Amino acid sequence: MPSPQGSSRRTFLTASGTGAAAVSLGLTLPAARAEASQLVPDGDEFDTLRLRWRDLTLGTGFDAKAEPYATKLAALGTAARDALATMAPATGSLWPDQPLTVPATGSANMSASYGRLSTMAQAWAQPGTGSTGDTALIAAVGRGLDHLHAQIYNESTKPFGNWWDWQIGSPRLLLDTAVIAYETLTAEQITHYAAAVDHFVPDSAVAVYAGTSTGANRTDLCRVLATRGVLGKTAAKIALARDALSPVFPYVTTGDGLYADGSFIQHTWIAYTGSYGEVQIDGLSRLFALLAGSTWAVTDPNRQIILDSVERSYAPFIHDGLMMDCVNGRAISRQATDDQLMGRTIMAHIAMLALGASAAERDRWRSLIKGWVDRAPSVPVLADQRLSVANLALLRAAVDAAPSAAPAPTGPRLFPAMDRAVHRGTRFAASLSMSSHRIAYYENGNGENLRGWHTGSGMLAWWGEGFAGDQYSDAFWPTADPYRMPGTTVARKPLADGEGGAWGAARPATIWVGGAEDGTYAAVGQHLKGLSSTLTARTSWFFVGDEIVCLGAGITASDGAPVESVVDHRNLGAAGTNALTVDGRRVPATLGRHDTFRRARWAHIAGHGGYVFPDGAAVQALREERTGTWKAINTGGTADPVTRRYLTLWCDHGTDPTDASYAYVLLPGARQLETAVRAADRDKVRVLANSASVQAISAHRLGLLAANFWTAGAIGGLAVDGPASVLVHTAHRTATLSLAAPERTGAPVELVWDRPVRSVATRDPRVEVLTTGRTLRLRIAPGTACGTVRTSVVLR
Repeated sequence: MPSPQGSSRRTFLTASGTGAAAVSLGLTLPAARAEASQLVPDGDEFDTLRLRWRDLTLGTGFDAKAEPYATKLAALGTAARDALATMAPATGSLWPDQPLTVPATGSANMSASYGRLSTMAQAWAQPGTGSTGDTALIAAVGRGLDHLHAQIYNESTKPFGNWWDWQIGSPRLLLDTAVIAYETLTAEQITHYAAAVDHFVPDSAVAVYAGTSTGANRTDLCRVLATRGVLGKTAAKIALARDALSPVFPYVTTGDGLYADGSFIQHTWIAYTGSYGEVQIDGLSRLFALLAGSTWAVTDPNRQIILDSVERSYAPFIHDGLMMDCVNGRAISRQATDDQLMGRTIMAHIAMLALGASAAERDRWRSLIKGWVDRAPSVPVLADQRLSVANLALLRAAVDAAPSAAPAPTGPRLFPAMDRAVHRGTRFAASLSMSSHRIAYYENGNGENLRGWHTGSGMLAWWGEGFAGDQYSDAFWPTADPYRMPGTTVARKPLADGEGGAWGAARPATIWVGGAEDGTYAAVGQHLKGLSSTLTARTSWFFVGDEIVCLGAGITASDGAPVESVVDHRNLGAAGTNALTVDGRRVPATLGRHDTFRRARWAHIAGHGGYVFPDGAAVQALREERTGTWKAINTGGTADPVTRRYLTLWCDHGTDPTDASYAYVLLPGARQLETAVRAADRDKVRVLANSASVQAISAHRLGLLAANFWTAGAIGGLAVDGPASVLVHTAHRTATLSLAAPERTGAPVELVWDRPVRSVATRDPRVEVLTTGRTLRLRIAPGTACGTVRTSVVLR
């Protein structure tokens, strides 16, 4: 298992900048800093690449006097001058508050110190900072680089603390700063810095694709090697960096990397399309742009897999410009990073990657970006001061060049390799986070995400189309009840910070996790086992247009603790008074009010949506203010108290339940009247079964039958001889049968549908037709990847 990445990663979003590629890409690019973008007349190819990397770091094509750049650049200058004023080179430190010799924090402080020097260098190089061209400022940068080299980052130092700081965090910042300040540094200084990087990041760091040299980490290591090669004019280093990227490209079937189903995993057990996935697409988009058209251009044909990942892996998790937290790992606990900043940064990387893509890909991606920008809530994307100047310029250029704005998609997407699912209705987007023996409940490490215990236990997060977009970015993580993540069934047994172990060590011993989809509908299920608990349950989610049907059965525990199924845990913001209505009766909006509804048929939260309980349910409701701190969930956060208001709905199964169950229908964005009408319509979507052996629904008007068979069984004329997830969608005289085997044993599944079938129109090669006529019998060999196998038939 690879070692964890360092906590220094916390600041990567604000420190990283991406700019337009150089003219040798042969594309239409924004024009600025022209003297740095052209071939150097009396120079060489290394100089060309160095100037190109400078552009990539600082950005191009923006008007420094216009907003949002003017404000951003002025803030950069202020930060640089503050850093200069407090810089005090001394034995063991460059800044007094960043001691370099403390074992626990010295390596992180080293990276932070290089980060401040980078800020100073950027303020010197960028226009409009108030310190542009300041010779005292850039001279201090050189002295700072020399001091850090003498004190800690040199060939005589043995690494301590976090490996990431020595191999990625510090050398990245050192090299980028040296590229910016190149003309003010001596050849001797460059030689010293290059030698230090060679010491900590030798060629052997990428000799084997294993350990800490996989996925996003490998991309970062290649970025360091390539920049080192450019700065030190060493062709072999650049060639090594290019060649060492190749193992990152192919799809993997285990461990870290991209999967054919769109999943991205890092740290072996963690769904990480955001955060580490952000790092990977950032590094690759930069390196593709840096090396394009040069002696060292990336020509590996598997490079196309990275381009395909834009629509296969990243776009499905971006909603109106935010990156769904279900794939952000422990980054959800970082105060400076939220789902919106993560999404917007990845959008900029997609804009960068588009510069080297085909014309068709480039147009599609720019249209996606424009759609996300147009629909983004709260702070407009193109005015977000948290983004770097370079990223703002990239996004502006992409939007201006987009042929149109892509509409929000609809329908489900399943990512079985990382136990994640996404569904979009016409007015919402939702994500589902599960766990199994393959994927951890959650990740904590480096003091981060200490209470993310239940985020992989069926957490169902959702955002409205044009509303409630800041549901999880508005201080949700420090203030939410960690035992009441929406959609989860949990035992309220007290858990310790970091319960279960760090770096994805906590994984349930379950294998039935996943589901089937047909592009319009989906059935997803999770055999749930509680973290450090005896809790077991079978939980299912059926994605049906603008509804999500949520079922739970077999809920059993013996921990001596109450067990709850959380219908929702809505963040109302700092002062929200959104009305709660249950069965037509408005509940007083009194803080601290706790109500019990013994047989609720429906509930509605104004401004959010509705909830229908098909057979009536005992529902608890609590309106409260919750106060927490970022430091409580991440030791790098502040201890300042933060308060938000919540409305929580849940089903209380009591202490140590046996075979308890729940059933509700989530209607995001529904109005109150619409919710009441839906509750009275018993035939729209019916629950056919909700037991520990099978959970199933039918929607007669849609021609839909969907079932999760936990064991062999039958329901609604459909039977299987083993565990399976099945959808049957009938339209006119045809039907499509979709099946997946979430246990992934590879064993064939025999399916019988008690319906007269004239013929089989199309079938997957893994499907063997046994009989047609009065009934349909199929033998399906689903394999071990949990993909959906489909068959279309003509009905009699």
